[in-house]
Amino acid sequence: MSTHREQTKIINIGDRKIGGGNPILIQSMTNTPTQDVEATVAQILRLEQAGCDIIRCTVPDKEAALALKEIKKRIHIPLVADIHFDYKMAIAAMENGADKIRINPGNIGGREKVAAVVERAKERGIPIRVGVNSGSLERELVEKYHGVTAEGIVESALDKVRIIEDCGYDNLVISIKSSDVMMCVKAHELLAKETNYPLHVGITEAGTVISGNIKSAVGLGIILHQGIGDTIRVSLTGDPVEEIKSAKLILRTLGLRKGGIEVVSCPTCGRTKIDLIGLAARVEEMVQDIPLDIKVAVMGCAVNGPGEAKEADIGIAGGIGEGLLIKKGEIVRKVPEDALLDTLREELLHWDE
Repeated sequence: MSTHREQTKIINIGDRKIGGGNPILIQSMTNTPTQDVEATVAQILRLEQAGCDIIRCTVPDKEAALALKEIKKRIHIPLVADIHFDYKMAIAAMENGADKIRINPGNIGGREKVAAVVERAKERGIPIRVGVNSGSLERELVEKYHGVTAEGIVESALDKVRIIEDCGYDNLVISIKSSDVMMCVKAHELLAKETNYPLHVGITEAGTVISGNIKSAVGLGIILHQGIGDTIRVSLTGDPVEEIKSAKLILRTLGLRKGGIEVVSCPTCGRTKIDLIGLAARVEEMVQDIPLDIKVAVMGCAVNGPGEAKEADIGIAGGIGEGLLIKKGEIVRKVPEDALLDTLREELLHWDE
């Protein structure tokens, strides 16, 4: 069996559906203390604004579990509870409104406790995400495969899935993660051949905004391009809003999501006479809230700018103290350098008129 996202089982998470060819959804995780309702809600609302589809919060104690009820009232996307070690927290999270729970059945205290969690999930129709990380691979599997390997990660995940299936439940999502990018790729390729459950894909502990983005783009790009993956998270050490921006760009680059303005810009050269680096960054920031599905070019040279911007719907190209506004490769008019950004924004805001 080889399963691609069109054939994966459909799972409901709150009011969203994943699997079965439904759109790939973007997840993130809060980094505020969950019991701090105000801070957690504020962060989730920022993430929603950025385009987050599903949010996960850690639930380490009863106070955090109780906070979910209030958080849930004030957000608009499904809420996933992240559970480690204490099965009672999984039950408490479900009782307080979690739309999905993430557990590792191997670390919450034996099959009876897993069965108790599954029973409550079954009563409420709440999906369980079975999560396995390369860093927590069982010793016997490390010994069997002579180290941490893709094969070991997949075997561990399928063992955990069977524990839940033995409890009579198959409302499941699987996630297997490794900070080793190519091991993670191989593990997903192997897992997709063994199961039709939806897969949540990410490169764990990817790193800071620069290294984490590169690792995630490479790993997720290879996995998603093969038709594997139903939800994704770009794990970054930083503001989780950056995770959403990166995930959206990865999906758009692969042609797996439409919508949103794509900004292309030249790398600059000795001909550049304006602050193109600053201008491109300001354009990228400016277009975040404009709901158009078009390509915008930002070019640093009035010599090659019009030609290079031909494939874009609209663009600007800088000269000495002035710049060109370009539409579909045709020069529309010259504008002073300090008016380039405002001119472009006005054009975008009135695009469909």
